Amino acid sequence: MNPIRRFLVGGAVAGSLLTGGVVGAMIAGPLAASAATTTNVATTAASPSAGSGTFVPNETAAHEAGESAAREAQENAGQVPTVP
Repeated sequence: MNPIRRFLVGGAVAGSLLTGGVVGAMIAGPLAASAATTTNVATTAASPSAGSGTFVPNETAAHEAGESAAREAQENAGQVPTVP
């Protein structure tokens, strides 16, 4: 194999490795970030019981102060709020 062909093959191999690393990071990066975020949210979320299937509104004064009338109406009706 002559030196020019060896250089071209080496460049092609290096380029494919670099491209594979970039594609892998693009695919696995957001998955790893969302998995870490989901784990933190799940461990810090305050819910009365995970499997109860019923909605329990947050009625603390601090929460109620920043709540819209539409959200409060949904909570009072026993619905999971869909408005901020």
